[in-house]
Amino acid sequence: MYNELYNIWKQELENLDLGRLPPDFYSRIADYLRRIKEESRMLDKKTVKASLLKSEMRNVKRMLRELIRTRYKKLIRKMARGEKVSLDVLTVEEQKIYTGASPLTEAYQSFAENILRGNVLKMDVGREHKRAVLRFLRDVPAIIGADIKTYGPFKAEDVASLPVENAKVLIKQGLAEKIEVN
Repeated sequence: MYNELYNIWKQELENLDLGRLPPDFYSRIADYLRRIKEESRMLDKKTVKASLLKSEMRNVKRMLRELIRTRYKKLIRKMARGEKVSLDVLTVEEQKIYTGASPLTEAYQSFAENILRGNVLKMDVGREHKRAVLRFLRDVPAIIGADIKTYGPFKAEDVASLPVENAKVLIKQGLAEKIEVN
């Protein structure tokens, strides 16, 4: 696991774009850290093996912090530019964060564009959100809706009613399609 983390960490630092991570990467790393911790607890602190495990733990945590920070910055930068992020390169945890933050980013960009055009928008905090009915094309983790409610998780072929703001994002990302209701 150490070598896998090292290679991923190095690749992420050297490339400008987000690298592809296995969906279960963070859960495997967490398990790896837990095993190191358990093993070092059972050892005499004065042994060479205990010292090596302590160094390994310190290096893994340093690389992991830097990897997470770097990926976060890349993800935020892409979202700020309005670029689509392929869910295939994200872990399960990152997908949940991204799909929850994406509607917020789009709403803010729309707000900024309207202000720059000279349009004054009235922001109604408690307003009713128009809804759209969607059929999901792929599995989607739970998301926070524009109405601050949690929706999902969804499996491919699920049908659900969501705020239009969220529906537009999911459709744009190719995760769902709109169903016309008569």
